[in-house]
Amino acid sequence: MILLKDLIKFPEDEYHHIKVKFNQWNGYDNPIDLYKTEPDVINKQWLFWRTKRRYFNVGDIAICFAQISGDYWLLTTVKRVTEELNVENGINYLGDEFVQYSGLYGRTIVKFHKDFQTQCRLISGIEEDLEVNQILSDTFDDDDFPGYDRIKLSYAKLASILNRGKRDWIAALESQKAVYLITDTNTGKLYVGSATSDNGMLLQLCSKWSWWQQRTNSTG
Repeated sequence: MILLKDLIKFPEDEYHHIKVKFNQWNGYDNPIDLYKTEPDVINKQWLFWRTKRRYFNVGDIAICFAQISGDYWLLTTVKRVTEELNVENGINYLGDEFVQYSGLYGRTIVKFHKDFQTQCRLISGIEEDLEVNQILSDTFDDDDFPGYDRIKLSYAKLASILNRGKRDWIAALESQKAVYLITDTNTGKLYVGSATSDNGMLLQLCSKWSWWQQRTNSTG
């Protein structure tokens, strides 16, 4: 068994300064979904956000996790807190990332059973339970093409897939004819159309729909 402390090595006299931030679904957003499109939202905003409670002090080492599901967590960054901004209900800290561990960020999945409510804990006392489950060959991304009969996408998910150039999705969509249904969630109106080789197959339709939706949002 490999533990996180076997990969990220800090002197024992630093352990009372090392804190682990466990980022979970907050009722509105899922941190692992945000991380896939905007890593800095997790590595800055979610890690260093403060309400009334202070999680960190200047000099602390902050280890940031985003929950994938259940007991599985993705390591997203490790930072040394360099400054406190005295902000409530906002980003209250600045920090420098440990670049020597950058190859592990977004790739290291840790198994840990979180049975406490607080989001932040000192690593001392839980370091033996932070088990490395997997180190991915590339940055975490669980949006693999599921098969034509299992596709049900929101606009946000579609835009994210196209913007990231997901090869399996692009290969599937650019070779597929389809009859499609678009639902306007604001009005409830439905639009039925078809994608053929004459109009660029399903990929071209998805690209146009993504562009049109962005233009509509930007113009109100």
